[in-house]
Amino acid sequence: MSTSPTDSLPVFPRVALVGVGAMGRGIAQIAAQAGSAVTLYDTRPEAVASAVRSIGEQWDRQVAKGKLTAEAASAFKARLRAATQLDDLADCELVIEAVVENLEVKQKLFVALEAVVTTQTVLATNTSSLSVTAIAAALRHPQRLAGYHFFNPVPLMRVVEVIPGLRTDHAVCKQLAAYARQMGHQPVQAQDTPGFIVNHAGRAYGTEALRIVSEGVADYATIDRILRDQVGFKLGPFELMDLTALDVSHPVMESIYRQYYEEARYRPSVITAQRLAGGLLGRKTGEGFYRYREDQAELPPEPAVPQLAELPPVWVSSRAARRAELYQLLKDLGAKIETGQTPSSTALTLVAPLGHDVTTVAVVERLDPARTIGIDLLVEDAATRRRVLATNPATRRDMRDAAHALFARDGKAVSVIRDSGGFVTQRVVAGIVNVAADICQQRICTPADLETAVTLGLGYPLGPLAMGDRYGPTNVLEVLFNLQTVYGDPRYRPSPWLRRRGAIGLSLLHEEE
Repeated sequence: MSTSPTDSLPVFPRVALVGVGAMGRGIAQIAAQAGSAVTLYDTRPEAVASAVRSIGEQWDRQVAKGKLTAEAASAFKARLRAATQLDDLADCELVIEAVVENLEVKQKLFVALEAVVTTQTVLATNTSSLSVTAIAAALRHPQRLAGYHFFNPVPLMRVVEVIPGLRTDHAVCKQLAAYARQMGHQPVQAQDTPGFIVNHAGRAYGTEALRIVSEGVADYATIDRILRDQVGFKLGPFELMDLTALDVSHPVMESIYRQYYEEARYRPSVITAQRLAGGLLGRKTGEGFYRYREDQAELPPEPAVPQLAELPPVWVSSRAARRAELYQLLKDLGAKIETGQTPSSTALTLVAPLGHDVTTVAVVERLDPARTIGIDLLVEDAATRRRVLATNPATRRDMRDAAHALFARDGKAVSVIRDSGGFVTQRVVAGIVNVAADICQQRICTPADLETAVTLGLGYPLGPLAMGDRYGPTNVLEVLFNLQTVYGDPRYRPSPWLRRRGAIGLSLLHEEE
């Protein structure tokens, strides 16, 4: 339990927040807790008064829960001050802007601030999608401005991106990083590129899931269940978009795609554009990809496991991924296993491709597509809470039901999807790893800062590079190469950074000399 305010002198004893929305209030809260005197300003005086009151109530709730002493809360509150005009910020050593994401608005604000504050005052923008260099371009002293990107809710999201513009003084970034640590946050440094680290690295999770839906492979709930249960994501991509709201997430998709001159890896989806236009934004409107009652999503039930009196024998492709593991699983499930070079005329035929779709494998291996089912084994079965099977357009219903019943025998959840190169998990994981690898290729940040930013900022079960190591860089490369073959889409082209490390067996977390 915190018993007193910080005893160390803050890097910036006097700090100002311009813009008192949720982000500004959160930054003000942790700045006061770090020992700074904090001045809040907004063009709406009533909003400033409300913000001071709201922050104080946050501390009161912590006192009630025993997480903060009354003395500490009182000291924190004493550090908050409301400003009625920009001139009130003249004595601040740091001014953090958290206003609307509009380049012209931010530029005008900083020009006005530059006329008020001293030449030594550091200026910071909390922009999430605009160029720091462009914001600073209007200033007489652009070297004093840097990006300082926090995430909501600020007191809980313990990562902050520090972004120098092309003319930012390196000492400014060092000061901001040190101050972030005093506020209890972990700073990571990024180049001034679209999306910086977190919003850039997060592109593949939602956009690939949307692409899978658009192909009719599976519905929203099935994709969410697969990615939670197979990989360990806390929220599926559609649950996450409902939480963040499409009026926030879709414009970010559009912005990063446009700023990267329509790079295929970041291509948005007409699905989110249409739902945004229709007002289906997510939890805050009561309906998004799911409907909500009392803030709880109404989820469709899991499909029932087929009840069959007898199951056919099973034959496994010689090219199946994790073939030995699959054989052991079938034995554990009590399957009748065929071991001939080709399946009998009654056998359920199993393939386990990486990146290829079931149709392609059936044709290449000259298997009867009517009896061929795919199983996703990128992740070892013992490490997952769900098995994923895929049919092809010709798969018979009795074979689909037999496979579903067989793989559900031990009580593990089973999802059966339509044919897709890379199933669901392979596509999404490979996309995440590939985008992360290209961030490193572009030297936007170090591999270590990338891992920190993504695990803290996005809550992934592993950082994207650790995820690549976990499932094997060569496996990820195989998925990507084969997805390119299936779809002919440059979005799946492997990053040179990933390809080179996969070729020489080097960990993706390896820092170059």
